[in-house]
Amino acid sequence: MANEKPLRKIAEAFKELEAAVKSETGEVEVAPFSQACSLVSPLFGCLGIAFKFAEMDYVAKVHDLAEASKSISTLHVLVDRDMEAGTVRKAGGHARNLLRVKRGIDMVKVLFEQIIITKGNSLKDPASKAYQQVFAPHHGWVIRKAVAAGMYALPTKEQLLHKLNEDETSAKAQMQNYVAASAPLILYIDKLFQTRNLGVDW
Repeated sequence: MANEKPLRKIAEAFKELEAAVKSETGEVEVAPFSQACSLVSPLFGCLGIAFKFAEMDYVAKVHDLAEASKSISTLHVLVDRDMEAGTVRKAGGHARNLLRVKRGIDMVKVLFEQIIITKGNSLKDPASKAYQQVFAPHHGWVIRKAVAAGMYALPTKEQLLHKLNEDETSAKAQMQNYVAASAPLILYIDKLFQTRNLGVDW
């Protein structure tokens, strides 16, 4: 990531998605959504072994949505097509993958919120809270145990910021931008499922 500013790129891309959510049509296109989500992927890599499972799962599902964007215009259409085909909960289905990707961007949102308010150089508390809040309810004992063990191998906050080419002030500003922009998008995706009586806890 030499000389790149991944946090800035992520915040800018999600601001554009937030604008789409708040636009008159309220339609989010699959292509810019999958592109913005792909920018988040390296963050999981920066967190080391604790989030290796999340990185592999997230990257594969974002790739599926990017492929889907070649023939499916919006997130609305994507969910509706799976509903019509009866494949909403099917492993590998686009709607299921969208829900999993949403959890990934939600976890990063909670992680950033916690980094902003947590003093000190350790990422253990922010990362643990983000995992517990977003991923743990959907994981079995084996994965939860592996993640807990991996928490001891997390980089320090200083090491993470160094990898992201940011100082603490600039990083917190970009993290705050992402938190603000991703919140309405996460609600929007939840609503896509809830208004169709599909639920989001599966």
